[in-house]
Amino acid sequence: MTVLCDVCGVRKAVVYQAHSGRRLCKECFVEDVKRRAREEIKRWGLFGPGDTLLLGLSGGKDSYVLLDVLTEIHSTDKIVAVSIVEGIPGYNREEDIARLREVAKDYGVDVVVTSIREYTGHSLTELVVRAWRRGYRISPCTYCGISRRRILNYYARMFGAHKTVTAHNLDDEVQTAVVNLLRGDIVGLLRLHPAAPPASKLVIPRAKPLRKVYEWETATYAYLLGFPMQETECMFINYAPTLRARVREALYRVERKSPGTLMRILETLDTLLEPAARELETDGLGRCERCGEPTSRGRRLCKLCEILEGAGVVRPLYSAYRDITFKPED
Repeated sequence: MTVLCDVCGVRKAVVYQAHSGRRLCKECFVEDVKRRAREEIKRWGLFGPGDTLLLGLSGGKDSYVLLDVLTEIHSTDKIVAVSIVEGIPGYNREEDIARLREVAKDYGVDVVVTSIREYTGHSLTELVVRAWRRGYRISPCTYCGISRRRILNYYARMFGAHKTVTAHNLDDEVQTAVVNLLRGDIVGLLRLHPAAPPASKLVIPRAKPLRKVYEWETATYAYLLGFPMQETECMFINYAPTLRARVREALYRVERKSPGTLMRILETLDTLLEPAARELETDGLGRCERCGEPTSRGRRLCKLCEILEGAGVVRPLYSAYRDITFKPED
């Protein structure tokens, strides 16, 4: 017996959406994901029609979904993309990057390919090995996350982007929120809110249109539309599990027992934190004495310079960029 879509009632259902209890056909499922992205953009004013957007594309499933969604609602003349090669054995394959650039070109979007090595002077794996040999046990994910955010912000300023748009999904957002809560990082939790202003005028605001879309939904979307799927997983996920990894597994267990939990968590946080998030300061940061990038007041170095120093890198390549990046009046 053929099960029909609960929305259109005409086409065959191919997806069961556990959090809504609906069975959807391909077309209605894809439209539902796009609808949530559009609503998130409108609800928080993530960006406007005339804004230049810098897309951070990794080449994974979320990236392709973001590309498909955004190019339908925003002029491709106002979109530029950056893909960052981390430098992890077997993970950043040339064919993955080539496919990403080919697909993006079909959408009318150019992809600039750069790397952590190009920005800092060392690949992610090299930094991790250097740090661990020195007894500096920082998680590889910390090096990766901080470096990627810095590089995207650097290119966003370079291209004059109004917003940096990333493909973070619902799972990513809730995991980050819970990690911030467990660490007692209330400011970090508030900065996660879409209504929060940037911490500095040198930080280009970020927008996350897919933050109300489950990760399994982006995987299903990519599969149904035939996007190339990244076949390898970062080796550091299992080799050096982080607090985030443990939080992720715990949240997945709860979600399996009570579908919709992650959505309810994020909706609740959005409502409760909005007033405080809007009151955050924009110019409350100091400057790193090494590279000139924003850092917490009272700190000599920014976080990236600090963790690179822990790996024995005291003269990262980007420290030479400050005369290019910053105007004298900044």
